[in-house]
Amino acid sequence: MSSGGLSPARLGRMREVMAGHVDRGTVPGIVTLVGRRGEVHVDAIGTTALGGDVPMRRDTIFRVSSVTKPIVAAAAMILVEECRLRLDDPVDRWLPELAERRVLRTLASSLDDTVPANRPITLRDVVTFRLGIGAVMVYPAEHPIQHAMAEAGVAPGPVLPTVPPDELMRRYGSLPLLHQPGEQWSYNSGSDILGVLIARVTGVSLETFLRERIFAPLGMVDTAFSVPADRLDRLSTSYWSDPETGATAVFDGAVDSRWARPPVFESGAGGLVSTVDDLLAFGEMMLNHGRRGNERILSRPSVALMTTDQITPEQKARSPFVPGFWDGRGWGFGVSVMTRRDDLAATPGRYGWDGGYGISWYVDPGEDLIGILMTQSLFDSPTGPSVLFDFWTSAYQAIDD
Repeated sequence: MSSGGLSPARLGRMREVMAGHVDRGTVPGIVTLVGRRGEVHVDAIGTTALGGDVPMRRDTIFRVSSVTKPIVAAAAMILVEECRLRLDDPVDRWLPELAERRVLRTLASSLDDTVPANRPITLRDVVTFRLGIGAVMVYPAEHPIQHAMAEAGVAPGPVLPTVPPDELMRRYGSLPLLHQPGEQWSYNSGSDILGVLIARVTGVSLETFLRERIFAPLGMVDTAFSVPADRLDRLSTSYWSDPETGATAVFDGAVDSRWARPPVFESGAGGLVSTVDDLLAFGEMMLNHGRRGNERILSRPSVALMTTDQITPEQKARSPFVPGFWDGRGWGFGVSVMTRRDDLAATPGRYGWDGGYGISWYVDPGEDLIGILMTQSLFDSPTGPSVLFDFWTSAYQAIDD
């Protein structure tokens, strides 16, 4: 048995399962990481592009999509600790576009059928996705607000916002809220708005603040909102099922990538690129209650707050998402939090999140475990691909004590 309490034979089984997904063409390549008690196992299988000959490597760069959310939430908590922001203060000062809002009478209402907001939106609302702005999980779209969001370019989807932050906030401000602030949970948009808030409070770009306060101290040298020209050869190609034909197609290439240049909008909801070791560093900081090595990023109480379920049973009942999402699960600040053991990998207190471009990142304090799955095939169902479930089953079956 290894010092980390992981079975070498069962880690070998995990490699076989992951290799099977590559062999079947589910994904062109995979990088996996399982770390426990300081022992880290990394495996790279396949290639960075379908039909290519560049092997996946430990330093391959991936678009981490929604795994951006925990990092941006941590950045917000830095500002809370410095008393530059307070969780229950209105955000109107920094985000005047969200002041004095109108709220849809019902989700199906016309855009002018509104009532006044009961109270201002607070930072707590933003970091917990209870601000009244977010994804409407009705497909195909049938409500007026869904069509208005799509027309304004703020509807959820794989393509990130491409307008400057001030323009994006103007567009959000032009629409009524989906629900009263604090009433229920709506996915995604809160992290983009949080990124704008951080930039306005600090007076620097979101990337600059993240680099100075999180990436540089943790040695996350490849994490950013774009990939420098001299590192594009390490960027994997991203694939999706073409909406028109259903065939596997390139979503974003490497040399011609949308991430090959700094974006107009630095998306706090899904814009970062990173590597498995950079995400490990962030995970180690969180697992160690805010510290990694000699660098303290957050206090222990801040990490505990971020990783505690903040959504009440009543709010969950009013907050539809993917089927079964709230069964044994909650939401903290930028992370999902497991609340009940109903699966092999569902340890109560385990937290993290998945990225729709093919990423999964979770920290399990109870097992002293960090797991990371990195692919670049977009999720083609709301519940996630089979490779994700197989990775987590394989990671937990490898625990040997």
